[in-house]
Amino acid sequence: MSTAEKILNVRLPVELHAQLEQLVQATGRTKSFLTVEALKSYVSQEQWQIADIQAGMDEADRGDFASAEEVSAVFAKFGH
Repeated sequence: MSTAEKILNVRLPVELHAQLEQLVQATGRTKSFLTVEALKSYVSQEQWQIADIQAGMDEADRGDFASAEEVSAVFAKFGH
């Protein structure tokens, strides 16, 4: 372990642990590798979603809304 790494201990539900063990067997990867990859993916997705929500809130704070006509046009285009 390099100095740029930290240890994280977590408690896993039994079923999730069994699924992780199956992935270890199927892929030949370590539990640590698979867990880090899963966390990277999750954190990246959450960061994107939070940034997107914040951008929407910033637009709303600026009063940057679609007009009623623009909304109606989108609904008409997609048949709603």
